[in-house]
Amino acid sequence: QVQLVESGGGSVQPGGSLRLSCTASGLSLDRHHIGWFSLAPGKEREDVSRRESISCISDTGNTYYSDAVQGRLTIYRDSAKNTVYLQMNNLQPEDTAIYFCAKGSNYLVETYGKSWSRWHRYDQWGQGTQVTVGS
Repeated sequence: QVQLVESGGGSVQPGGSLRLSCTASGLSLDRHHIGWFSLAPGKEREDVSRRESISCISDTGNTYYSDAVQGRLTIYRDSAKNTVYLQMNNLQPEDTAIYFCAKGSNYLVETYGKSWSRWHRYDQWGQGTQVTVGS
Protein backbone atom coordinates (compact mmCIF):
# COMPACT_ATOMS: atom_id res chain seq x y z
CA GLN A 1 0.00 0.00 0.00
CA VAL A 2 1.40 3.37 -1.02
CA GLN A 3 1.55 5.95 1.73
CA LEU A 4 3.07 9.41 1.96
CA VAL A 5 3.59 11.01 5.35
CA GLU A 6 4.54 14.64 5.87
CA SER A 7 6.23 15.94 8.99
CA GLY A 8 8.24 18.91 10.18
CA GLY A 9 5.54 21.55 10.32
CA GLY A 10 5.15 23.87 13.26
CA SER A 11 4.98 27.47 14.41
CA VAL A 12 7.79 29.91 13.70
CA GLN A 13 8.43 33.63 13.82
CA PRO A 14 8.69 35.64 10.61
CA GLY A 15 12.12 35.13 9.12
CA GLY A 16 12.39 31.67 10.59
CA SER A 17 12.99 28.34 8.89
CA LEU A 18 11.45 24.90 8.79
CA ARG A 19 12.29 21.69 7.02
CA LEU A 20 9.38 19.60 5.89
CA SER A 21 9.77 15.89 5.21
CA CYS A 22 7.79 13.58 2.95
CA THR A 23 8.49 9.94 3.70
CA ALA A 24 7.08 7.18 1.56
CA SER A 25 6.20 3.56 2.03
CA GLY A 26 5.20 1.21 -0.71
CA LEU A 27 7.11 3.04 -3.42
CA SER A 28 10.53 4.46 -4.22
CA LEU A 29 10.43 8.23 -4.35
CA ASP A 30 13.34 8.43 -6.77
CA ARG A 31 11.23 6.79 -9.46
CA HIS A 32 8.58 9.49 -9.41
CA HIS A 33 8.05 13.21 -9.46
CA ILE A 34 7.29 14.37 -5.94
CA GLY A 35 5.55 17.67 -5.47
CA TRP A 36 4.77 19.96 -2.57
CA PHE A 37 1.55 21.92 -2.45
CA SER A 38 0.07 24.37 0.03
CA LEU A 39 -3.47 25.01 1.17
CA ALA A 40 -4.15 28.48 2.49
CA PRO A 41 -6.19 29.04 5.66
CA GLY A 42 -9.93 28.95 5.23
CA LYS A 43 -9.92 26.56 2.28
CA GLU A 44 -11.42 23.13 2.50
CA ARG A 45 -8.75 20.60 3.33
CA GLU A 46 -10.28 17.80 1.26
CA ASP A 47 -10.56 19.89 -1.91
CA VAL A 48 -7.40 18.92 -3.76
CA SER A 49 -8.07 21.46 -6.49
CA ARG A 50 -7.54 24.30 -4.00
CA ARG A 51 -3.96 23.31 -3.27
CA GLU A 52 -1.30 25.48 -4.83
CA SER A 53 1.90 24.13 -6.25
CA ILE A 54 5.10 25.04 -4.44
CA SER A 55 7.87 22.82 -5.71
CA CYS A 56 8.63 19.50 -7.34
CA ILE A 57 11.58 17.19 -7.76
CA SER A 58 11.64 14.85 -10.72
CA ASP A 59 12.68 11.20 -10.87
CA THR A 60 15.99 12.36 -12.33
CA GLY A 61 16.55 15.07 -9.72
CA ASN A 62 15.43 18.14 -11.66
CA THR A 63 13.81 20.70 -9.42
CA TYR A 64 10.99 23.15 -10.04
CA TYR A 65 9.67 26.06 -7.98
CA SER A 66 6.77 28.43 -8.17
CA ASP A 67 7.68 32.09 -8.66
CA ALA A 68 6.33 32.92 -5.22
CA VAL A 69 8.89 30.78 -3.40
CA GLN A 70 11.86 30.89 -5.74
CA GLY A 71 14.99 31.59 -3.74
CA ARG A 72 13.48 30.83 -0.33
CA LEU A 73 12.74 27.14 -0.65
CA THR A 74 14.90 24.19 -1.59
CA ILE A 75 13.61 20.74 -2.46
CA TYR A 76 15.90 17.74 -2.29
CA ARG A 77 15.81 14.02 -1.86
CA ASP A 78 17.53 11.42 0.31
CA SER A 79 17.05 8.17 -1.56
CA ALA A 80 18.53 6.07 1.26
CA LYS A 81 15.79 7.35 3.56
CA ASN A 82 13.17 7.38 0.80
CA THR A 83 12.36 10.92 1.83
CA VAL A 84 11.91 14.23 0.03
CA TYR A 85 12.60 17.40 1.96
CA LEU A 86 11.45 20.97 1.56
CA GLN A 87 13.73 23.45 3.26
CA MET A 88 11.83 26.65 3.88
CA ASN A 89 13.73 29.82 4.79
CA ASN A 90 12.72 33.38 5.56
CA LEU A 91 9.17 32.31 6.27
CA GLN A 92 6.52 35.02 6.27
CA PRO A 93 2.95 35.11 7.60
CA GLU A 94 1.61 34.54 4.10
CA ASP A 95 3.37 31.15 4.11
CA THR A 96 0.95 29.97 6.77
CA ALA A 97 -0.77 26.94 5.26
CA ILE A 98 -1.12 23.20 5.33
CA TYR A 99 1.62 21.64 3.21
CA PHE A 100 1.05 18.42 1.31
CA CYS A 101 3.40 16.21 -0.62
CA ALA A 102 2.18 14.17 -3.55
CA LYS A 103 3.38 11.54 -5.98
CA GLY A 104 3.26 12.51 -9.63
CA SER A 105 1.54 10.30 -12.14
CA ASN A 106 3.44 8.57 -14.93
CA TYR A 107 2.46 11.49 -17.17
CA LEU A 108 5.04 13.68 -15.45
CA VAL A 109 7.79 11.12 -15.99
CA GLU A 110 6.80 10.59 -19.63
CA THR A 111 6.66 14.33 -20.34
CA TYR A 112 9.78 15.27 -18.35
CA GLY A 113 7.92 17.29 -15.75
CA LYS A 114 5.60 19.16 -18.04
CA SER A 115 2.72 20.62 -15.99
CA TRP A 116 4.39 19.69 -12.69
CA SER A 117 2.38 22.47 -11.04
CA ARG A 118 -1.01 20.98 -11.92
CA TRP A 119 -2.63 19.20 -9.00
CA HIS A 120 -4.39 16.69 -11.24
CA ARG A 121 -1.03 15.31 -12.39
CA TYR A 122 -0.57 13.77 -8.94
CA ASP A 123 -2.25 10.56 -7.86
CA GLN A 124 -1.18 9.98 -4.26
CA TRP A 125 -1.29 12.56 -1.48
CA GLY A 126 -0.20 12.73 2.12
CA GLN A 127 -2.35 14.07 4.94
CA GLY A 128 -0.49 17.34 5.24
CA THR A 129 1.48 19.20 7.89
CA GLN A 130 0.56 22.60 9.32
CA VAL A 131 2.96 25.53 9.06
CA THR A 132 2.11 28.68 11.00
CA VAL A 133 4.17 31.84 10.74
CA GLY A 134 3.29 34.61 13.10
CA SER A 135 4.54 37.12 15.58
